[in-house]
Amino acid sequence: MKKIIILVLFLASSYSFAQTQHAWVYFIDKADVVNSLANPTTILTQKAIDRKTNHGVTIDERDVPVNESYISQIKTQIGITVKAKSKWFNCIHVLGTQTDIDALLSLSFVDEIVYADRSLNTMNRPATTANVERTVEKFETLVMYNYGNGANQSEMIKIDKLHELDYTGEGITVAVMDSGFPNVNTLAAFQRLRDNGDLLNGYDFVDRTADIYAYTGNTHGTTVLSDMAAHVDGQFVGTAPDASYYLFRTEDAGSETPLEESNWVEAAERADSLGVDVLNTSLGYNRFDDSRYDYTIADMNGNTAFITKGANVAVEKGLLVVNSAGNSGNDGTWGIITAPADGNGFTIGAVDGSGNYAPFSSRGRTPNIPVKPDVVAQGSAAYVVSAAGNVTTSNGTSFSSPIIAGAMACLVQAFPDKTNVELMQIVRESSSIYANPTIQLGYGIPNFELAFQTLSTPESTIQNTIQVFPNPAKANVYINLPKKYQNATITLSTLVGKTIETYTITTNTNINVSQLAAGMYLLHIEANGAQFTKKLIKQ
Repeated sequence: MKKIIILVLFLASSYSFAQTQHAWVYFIDKADVVNSLANPTTILTQKAIDRKTNHGVTIDERDVPVNESYISQIKTQIGITVKAKSKWFNCIHVLGTQTDIDALLSLSFVDEIVYADRSLNTMNRPATTANVERTVEKFETLVMYNYGNGANQSEMIKIDKLHELDYTGEGITVAVMDSGFPNVNTLAAFQRLRDNGDLLNGYDFVDRTADIYAYTGNTHGTTVLSDMAAHVDGQFVGTAPDASYYLFRTEDAGSETPLEESNWVEAAERADSLGVDVLNTSLGYNRFDDSRYDYTIADMNGNTAFITKGANVAVEKGLLVVNSAGNSGNDGTWGIITAPADGNGFTIGAVDGSGNYAPFSSRGRTPNIPVKPDVVAQGSAAYVVSAAGNVTTSNGTSFSSPIIAGAMACLVQAFPDKTNVELMQIVRESSSIYANPTIQLGYGIPNFELAFQTLSTPESTIQNTIQVFPNPAKANVYINLPKKYQNATITLSTLVGKTIETYTITTNTNINVSQLAAGMYLLHIEANGAQFTKKLIKQ
């Protein structure tokens, strides 16, 4: 009997070894890094360079493309298929058996291999030595839209007030990552977009073709785009009808595999290179066709899923990343947000037309730090334009997300000198329950009119002169205030409003935070009748 058991185990092991695996292969270096960084127009568009310069984002080695020679050599290896690549992580996504993939470690330029089936990552592999880090303003009223059926979802967040000031997304570039965009090039709802030259070229990362309209098997991307870009006067108007749009197909609607995460990261990298300002992702990942690749609830920690790591880099690179929270609210075994909504981007949940929580909307994590979702918008019976050209309703955070993404594009237009992080924070602060966030609604329904007014006040300029450093901090934090704001009261609190300590300071002072647990905190500053909030990260 013992021999039979050993034989069965051996066969099971052999079977596992022969299965096709998804894996990320990381390289040790990149080619011509020094020259590329010295001549950034060789690797980025001028629009991308300008956006990074304007927001103080460093152009670094992650912006340099993957060494194509390495990819070519990998393609010649037995049993290996290369499916995607990532310059930010200096890696490629491959398919093959574990035996064939492990054999790639013999190549001198391969630094590390990480399997999507994490049970295969227990063997000892070379420690990474790669240098590429892988941690993972205008006031004239010009516009009066007749929103038709789309009125409620726009007026709920008061983006119509920015439209009235002619902030409609003009000059702002949005990338939409989704699963299919049939008829966008022909529908009357996007005729204005096409006539204005705002429908930019796209790319299908699933079928690897520049013909983004060739695939017609899924219409999700078309309806998502409509909540931002459609314009049918008197029937429906999106939240950023004058923005420019790149369409990227990253999701294979016919399957659910880790490759779609890599497609997304590669698309985000291309968007960054093109100078895109805002990304919308109405996608989420937690379970796959093959359960070996499934994430756990504990993995929704903001830095485990490959797509979440990519979204975090996108935020760091200055992109305003807007993600749907997911539709798992009624899933009794999951319930929470899915990747990449667990990362540093702007996560959007859903409410109904009256502003009540939509039960399907994925909830935030517990403990709820950072707060997720960030904000909510109408996702229950949200109006969209279908691929058939009809104005209809649909349910999902897939639609609350682009409603907010379009609104954020309008805010970027109004305040181009503000960073993505600053704009996300000011919109959070404008929201209906900012003082008492919940795991269902986050900070609540944003008020873009209030956010605009706040950013337009002189205090918003003063706030930029308040210095909090170092940030992130380990021990002492130094706070410098303009002379006008001496004798300030500073309240240190958690993101959910729990006060930790209150300080009375003069122009310059320091506070010791060494006793705090690692995480994100808020510094509420009150001085001379003004109030400011600064974010503090404790390492």
